[in-house]
Parts: sequence; C-alpha cells; structure tokens
Amino acid sequence: MIRYKKYQNQTKSTPLSGKWLARAVADETLDTRALAEHMAKHNTPYSQGAIHGVLKDMTSCIKELLLDGKNVKLDDLAIFGVGIRGKAAETSKEWSVTTHVVGLRLKCRATGTLAINRLKLEAQLKELSAYNTEEDGNTDGGGDGGDERPGEL
Repeated sequence: MIRYKKYQNQTKSTPLSGKWLARAVADETLDTRALAEHMAKHNTPYSQGAIHGVLKDMTSCIKELLLDGKNVKLDDLAIFGVGIRGKAAETSKEWSVTTHVVGLRLKCRATGTLAINRLKLEAQLKELSAYNTEEDGNTDGGGDGGDERPGEL
C-alpha cells in the first residue's frame, strides 16, 4: 500500500500555486542489512549475512561502474546512470566544465515489472494523514493519523 499526504503548493511562481496535490510518504527506510534480513525470510537457502555481503558488493560495484561512465540495469528494478546538472552557454566554444557543470545526479529509471505502467496496475493508495480544509467544513488544519480509504491510480 502506497501512503500519501495531501499538501498545498506554496510556490508563488507556478500555475499550481495554492492547489492541492499528493506526495508519496514512506513510513520506513530499510538499509542493506534490513533488506538482507527481509530477503532471507523468503525461503532462501542463503543466510542474512551472505545476502548482506552480496548486496554490499553489488552497491559498491554499481558505484564503480557508474563512475566509469556506464549505466547499470537491474532487471525488473531500474536502470541506474549518472546525469549532469549544469548551466547553459551561448556557444560551444564558451562552454567549460568548471563554469557550466553545477553537479552530478543519480538517474534511476524503473524497468520491467517495476515500470510505471505495471506499477499503476498493481498499486493501491491510502491517505496517511487526512488534511482538513474549509471545503470539507473543517478548519483546524490538523490530521487524525490516518484515513482507511484506499484509492485507485
């Protein structure tokens, strides 16, 4: 179940200013060790420690490959790559790395069974914390800790 919270866009310089939108909210972040523990519970002959070691090696290798200019695809998960955040130059001759590259970013694009088309078909939504608005007769602005109404994509 994907949990969400409604929020009001406060950015003045956008057509969405003042409009209400939804933001996905995670109630927990699992680290590599917790993922290994979860995976070990799925009737695997491998121990939590063995899985944890493989996952740690995998993340280290993915980083190495990304820094070597390669993309890495984990089937049915994502394709990872590196992107450049930068500023534009008027001409190719004026452009330089030191002046126009602001930073790097990690790109991640879902693939296979995690691709957005498939995700939309399988996901269910649940409001994590309801927002009361003047429109629904409540003006206290607080949440009650959860709304049990699942939604569809």
